[in-house]
Amino acid sequence: MNINLDTKPIAKPLAIIIEDNKDQNLVFTTALEQAGYYTESIQDGTKAGKRLGEVIPKVVVLDLHLPGIDGEKLLNQIRSDRRLTDTRVILATADALLASSLQSQADFVFLKPISYSQLNQLAIRFNRPSS
Repeated sequence: MNINLDTKPIAKPLAIIIEDNKDQNLVFTTALEQAGYYTESIQDGTKAGKRLGEVIPKVVVLDLHLPGIDGEKLLNQIRSDRRLTDTRVILATADALLASSLQSQADFVFLKPISYSQLNQLAIRFNRPSS
């Protein structure tokens, strides 16, 4: 039996969930963790904006109505930051009109309520290696 001691653990990609509803946040976090992501959960737009200046997540799940900085401003921050060019943004909102106006800036838009399986399946697709 050969054991390769040179292998390093593969780091999980980072997903940031920016959602102020605790129940929905838990659903999103669980769905992304089960899809193979390391997750960070943030419930305030101001804190999320600061954190997005420090890390490069593979995926951001973004609610549009947040305390502090709103989701639309955070989306603009993500899209204007060259470090985050490859970050996939999933909008999660009950505001269909606002979601429609921002759809071109997002990789995917979910209208609430969002199920675990919907987000999990999308996250799995986003986590596959690019071909």
